[in-house]
Amino acid sequence: MKALCWNGPGDLRVERVRDPVLVNPHDVIVKVTLSSVCGSDLPLLDGHVPTMRPGDIIGREFLGEIVEKGAEVRHLNRGDRVVVMSVIGCGHCGHCRNGESALCDNSNPNPERARAAYGHCGAGLFGHSHAFGGYAGSHADYVRVPYADFNAIRVPEGVSDETAVFLSDTVPTGYMAAEMAGIRPGDVVAVWGCGAVGQMAIHSAHLLGAGRVIGIDRVSGRLRAAQMKAGAETLDYGRVDVFDSLQAMTGGRGPDACIDAVGMDADDNAGDGASNPAEDLYDRGKRTVGRTVGRMVGQAVEQEAVGVRTDRPAVLRQMIESCRKGGTLSIVGEYGGLIDRFPLGAAMNKGLAFRMGRQNGQRSAMRLFEHIGKGELDPSYLMTHRLPLDDGPQGYRLFKDRAEDCLRVVFAPHS
Repeated sequence: MKALCWNGPGDLRVERVRDPVLVNPHDVIVKVTLSSVCGSDLPLLDGHVPTMRPGDIIGREFLGEIVEKGAEVRHLNRGDRVVVMSVIGCGHCGHCRNGESALCDNSNPNPERARAAYGHCGAGLFGHSHAFGGYAGSHADYVRVPYADFNAIRVPEGVSDETAVFLSDTVPTGYMAAEMAGIRPGDVVAVWGCGAVGQMAIHSAHLLGAGRVIGIDRVSGRLRAAQMKAGAETLDYGRVDVFDSLQAMTGGRGPDACIDAVGMDADDNAGDGASNPAEDLYDRGKRTVGRTVGRMVGQAVEQEAVGVRTDRPAVLRQMIESCRKGGTLSIVGEYGGLIDRFPLGAAMNKGLAFRMGRQNGQRSAMRLFEHIGKGELDPSYLMTHRLPLDDGPQGYRLFKDRAEDCLRVVFAPHS
């Protein structure tokens, strides 16, 4: 089959690889109909995730048709149209039973790597390095889905592929961001980053009762979409001071809740909100040293270099500064390593609450399909570009550069 493979930082190639096979009786094989790029893929492309190997298939957000099933798959059949959760849960451990599938105890077959970096191991992820299970990703003709009864969700009749594909990751991530923000009726919510996840966080904040939602970005197309499609007030941080603007918009109080939909590589993503050139230079310098040390010592021990490398917390710093006293920070942007110059004193003295994590989409998928069925939510507008898989490298360049008002590039392998 054909697949989009990572072969080093900035080096993506469409290659011929072996078809996936059933490994466990709880597996299914999905013929991929649509597979979307994701902002969480960008750290892989830029070489910020040390446990990638040449030839790894990337991609994590997808929808397709079941073409093979294992003997122990009980609730799904060949021919079913399914959306597959990007974060893999086993469905049986205590975390999965409690709706915390991103913390699954069993779905990562390489737990020692995550434990070495983080102290404990979380769930496996499709197409996201060997520290997160080494699972082949979704930018391919076919994908093996483990624990299929838990991770593959049958798409309701009447919901288009273009809508349903984003239930794999983007929509539940944005919804969880709003849930974690603890929104009460009438609250003012600020969302850093108006990419696809930020758009869904804005929509979800409205669904949960926010009185006002403010989207922060620098890309004009994303700001327009946040305003016209998601109903946000917007700030272009390239033109205004974000802190001063938020204070002015809230009578000097600050937003009740702040959502980070950007993550570790703020400088390379729309909506980074970086306002301090000295801190930006410091973060860049430490990341460069970390990557250099990693190359020198070799991939086998590159994880040790994570102590030298730093993620770029420009958004987090600005959220802490801007949020009202006693407010909540919700973090769904991708972070992987350490951060320096973190204003913990400000967070403590302002009494801020922090909530963060990967999405637990298995818990929220059917609720989100209900919102879609009622006409309260339609993420299909996120698909600004649809390309064949052969154009995978070009699609990622388009997405990374945020060209042509790109929100999401979606690949259709069999079209």
